[in-house]
Amino acid sequence: MLDEVFSTDGLFKRLYEEITAQSFPVHSRRRIEMEPRAISISAWSPTVVPGLLQTASYARALLREGDPRASDEEVATSVRARMARQEVLKGTSPPDFSVVICESVLRRNVGGPDVMREQLSALLTHGAQRTTVLQVMPLSAETHGLMDGPMSILTTADEPPVIYTEGVRSGTIIEDPSTVRLLARSYDVLTASALSRDASAHMIRKLLEAS
Repeated sequence: MLDEVFSTDGLFKRLYEEITAQSFPVHSRRRIEMEPRAISISAWSPTVVPGLLQTASYARALLREGDPRASDEEVATSVRARMARQEVLKGTSPPDFSVVICESVLRRNVGGPDVMREQLSALLTHGAQRTTVLQVMPLSAETHGLMDGPMSILTTADEPPVIYTEGVRSGTIIEDPSTVRLLARSYDVLTASALSRDASAHMIRKLLEAS
């Protein structure tokens, strides 16, 4: 809105994105900077609900447990930053978003029953969006090529796709074309092995009803 009022050709938008990125750990800043420019985001999460889909309560529970010495204000600031990331999915032209979540993530009691009910409900809402494909990898699935940890594929209009992998307080951007192709292929196999969009929604709904 400020860019429209002052005819600044996206200056305020770019400043906002830079400020938002600075509030995240150094290892993840480039990924955060790329998200608003992405035309396609694909994500695999075997451990927690991806940040782009987390509710504030779910994020707060994770952040509080991850840094028990943090003050309430520090946790609140981190939660606000995480929620701000989700604006990329709410605009008039959101990226194509594909996400595969392990069934164990849906069953893990993060923050207590109320928090999980809210989170499961939010996943159903996200999964119903036309630009989002949300799938669940069932615990019964066999071995696959992405068992080492979470991964995201980010594609922008003016750059080749890159891979972001993440560990405990660490993260890496992978740009090597051959490695990107290999991991992207592994993601394609992952989506083929996961439950369908409708079957995934059915599983989430049944877990919500049983909670």
